[in-house]
Formats: sequence, structure tokens, C-alpha cells
Amino acid sequence: MENPHQAMDTAHFESILLARKAEIERRLSKIEHDLGTLKSADSAERATESENDEVLEEFGQVGEAELRGIDAALARIEAGSFGACVRCDEPIPLERLNAVPHTPFCARCAADH
Repeated sequence: MENPHQAMDTAHFESILLARKAEIERRLSKIEHDLGTLKSADSAERATESENDEVLEEFGQVGEAELRGIDAALARIEAGSFGACVRCDEPIPLERLNAVPHTPFCARCAADH
């Protein structure tokens, strides 16, 4: 019997996920570069730069978390389980996958998570 999750066009989602991964990696590289630049000698400017660095670090953490989700979704594509909720194994609706392609949960399980 054919796996109902295989009927989905996983190549489409794989393409989306790989493009998003490349975009995040570019942004993380820029953040890393920006965080590594020399700081101003002026104390007022250093305070502003410090606040900016905190924001950049938070963006970096969010990006790294999304990368982990994307890598997990790519692994599910490879394993043939993409599109199935990792908790209940029910199909994840296409509308949800189109909105968040790396989601591991159906809406019901995501609400409970």
C-alpha cells in the first residue's frame, strides 16, 4: 500500500527548504561578521553598539533554531516521512506546510506542544 504522505510533492518543499536554509546561512554569516567588527572608542557609541549586538545575537539564535527545524524537515523528506506529524502521524495539511514548511506538527499537536 502506498504511503499517503508520499503523494505530496516533496521536491517542491525540499526546494523551498534548501532556499530558506541558504538565506538563513547568509544572514547568520553577516551577523557573525557584524558581531566581530571593532567597536567604537566613544562610550556612547559603544553602548548603542552593545544594544545592537544583543539584537543581532537574538536574531542569530532564532536563525539557528530555524536551521535546526529545516535540517529536521530535510531529514524527514529523505526518510519519506515528510508531511506526517511527528507526534500523531496524521497528515499535516498543505496549507500549514505552505505557511511553515519545516513544521514537524499538525495544528492540533502544535497547539498541545
